[in-house]
Amino acid sequence: MTRFVRIVTLGLLAALLAGCFYWQAIGGQLELLRKRTPIEKLLADPDVDPKLKTTLASVAEIRRFASGELLLPDNDSYTSYVDLGRPYVVWNVVATPEFAVEPKRWCFPFVGCVGYRGFFEREAAEKFAAGLARDGLDTYSGGSTAYSTLGYFADPVLSTMIGGGEQYVASLLFHELTHQKLYVKDDSEFSEALATVIEEYGTERWLGSHGTADALELYRRRLTYRSDFADLIVAQQTRLRAVFAASGTVEERRAAKVRAYDAMHSDYAVLKARWGGTTDYDAWFAAPLNNATLAAVATYRRWVPALRARLDEVGLAAFYEEMTALSKLSVADRAARLQPWLDALSPPSALPQAG
Repeated sequence: MTRFVRIVTLGLLAALLAGCFYWQAIGGQLELLRKRTPIEKLLADPDVDPKLKTTLASVAEIRRFASGELLLPDNDSYTSYVDLGRPYVVWNVVATPEFAVEPKRWCFPFVGCVGYRGFFEREAAEKFAAGLARDGLDTYSGGSTAYSTLGYFADPVLSTMIGGGEQYVASLLFHELTHQKLYVKDDSEFSEALATVIEEYGTERWLGSHGTADALELYRRRLTYRSDFADLIVAQQTRLRAVFAASGTVEERRAAKVRAYDAMHSDYAVLKARWGGTTDYDAWFAAPLNNATLAAVATYRRWVPALRARLDEVGLAAFYEEMTALSKLSVADRAARLQPWLDALSPPSALPQAG
């Protein structure tokens, strides 16, 4: 099937299934495909910014590392470039009920049911989130610098992906190529955790062979912060589940919910002091927090400790074989297999309770 026929086929099917939401998604994807320029052509163009050339030149080495060292797909993805002229490629909307921590799910062709909806325009995302909020849901809307078409198309390097430097580009490519290698419909927690684990494992190996000792040490320190932050999210969701399960009026539960988030801020102050005062997560805590904000983080992190421990234990090739076997199970059966791996790890240190 030619690329054009594939685009039209997918687009028409999606449009027939769900109307205008899919048209904006189709239009956004077609824009990316239309604007692609081969990286080799840009590297040969004397008018291209030298800084951009340096970044794009490293992409070929990152791709070789991804396929050779991480056993990720070697295809036409990330052999072209698109300058989007905006800070994010998509804006994702997450929503939860007022008194629940699990996200609302939407179902789509090809990717299954996921806990978010993505938009190529910020205004459309915010309008959609505002409508959900009027219906009484907690909402979160945030930008993303990259996404994967799961191998349906040759994904380009985007201008939104390169602002963080070479290591950031490598991390994104490792993450998105993992989605192309293995993606499980209807189980975002597993798919995102798997991609995150390969991203982190791959970035450590990349820095070990292509970076400096200081860069590797800094990255590992930030992984510790990320892990501690994820533990904080889990602790808050546990706290909220207890709040929401308690009897009481709506007003009483709302007041208890406010107190729970106040406690979370206090926990962060203690955690930040333990980190030596780093400000990495200050902006996140400065924004309004709600159940959807937590869900947007938790989707990526639930199974990460278990999967990373398993990868370190069995090695990359055997790990991929086990993940492929797990992908064939139902969501419930897969969780039942993963939970003992998680339980076997040392529990995170208890976070202090406020007041």
